[in-house]
Amino acid sequence: MAHPESKKVIYAALIGNSLIAVTKFAAAAFTGSSAMFSEAIHSVVDTGNQLLLLHGLRRAKRPADDYHPFGYGMELYFWTFVVAILVFAVGAGISFYEGVTKLLDPHPVTNPEINYIVLGVAMVFEAGAWWIAYKEMRRIQGRRGLFETVRKSKDPTVFTVLFEDSAAMLGLFAAFVGIALGQALDMPALDAAASLVIAVILAGTATLLAYESKGLLIGEAASPATVAGVREIVAEAPGITAINELLTIHFGPRDVLLTLSLDFNDLLTAGEVEEAISQMERQIKTRFPQFTRVFIEAQSGEGHRRALARDAEPPA
Repeated sequence: MAHPESKKVIYAALIGNSLIAVTKFAAAAFTGSSAMFSEAIHSVVDTGNQLLLLHGLRRAKRPADDYHPFGYGMELYFWTFVVAILVFAVGAGISFYEGVTKLLDPHPVTNPEINYIVLGVAMVFEAGAWWIAYKEMRRIQGRRGLFETVRKSKDPTVFTVLFEDSAAMLGLFAAFVGIALGQALDMPALDAAASLVIAVILAGTATLLAYESKGLLIGEAASPATVAGVREIVAEAPGITAINELLTIHFGPRDVLLTLSLDFNDLLTAGEVEEAISQMERQIKTRFPQFTRVFIEAQSGEGHRRALARDAEPPA
């Protein structure tokens, strides 16, 4: 499940983009600006994306069942990937088409002052939404750099909105420059060029989102610090001679599976091994509540190595 603050980020962006989209379409229809039309499409795509993220959050909260015994947490990652596809296919695609169309048939923008007012208001709304997303990213950032935080984040809602809002700010700047230069130099083609720049910005944003979403969909491990913490707990437990294997995988931002293969002292009774396993599971879940499922296997080191060797053998 995503953090409640993540929903606040999405709702802020949703409200802002909805209001901005209507205003941009009106300005584009009145002035004939290609860049403004591309920006309107951009805002519509962003609005749809926020709705998809909210849909993904709702679907990810469904409880596990017989068909999906580990739950539906990864649905959030799927819908984030869908967002990336929409940004590229719809946002970048339509902006590129609009830019090329006007380059082939350039015409001057009428009443450009309206565009300047709309772009200025849009910048204020986008800056507010961007600041909310940035503050949430800073909350989870700690001492890490921003790009490292995005790369290691398991909650795609925050960095998706941050990426989209950053792209929106860049797109607004490109539209403003294109319209202003087109008016000042009496070159309508510059308005079309701004639309092409917006297409490039959206395509780059979509590529980053798709790359991050792919890693989450494939299955990413828990952070090194978390894994090190689990190893500390196991090392302090009595009767364990070695950790054969420690594997983790995220099924959601705060839904992690942990599997442990441990070599116990041969002198321990079956009851003592069971008690040690139960105690370790309690300690791990208390310290790291994101581990919703913990599976601990008692296996000799030699037996574990033989099992790995068998698994590595090519099929007959």
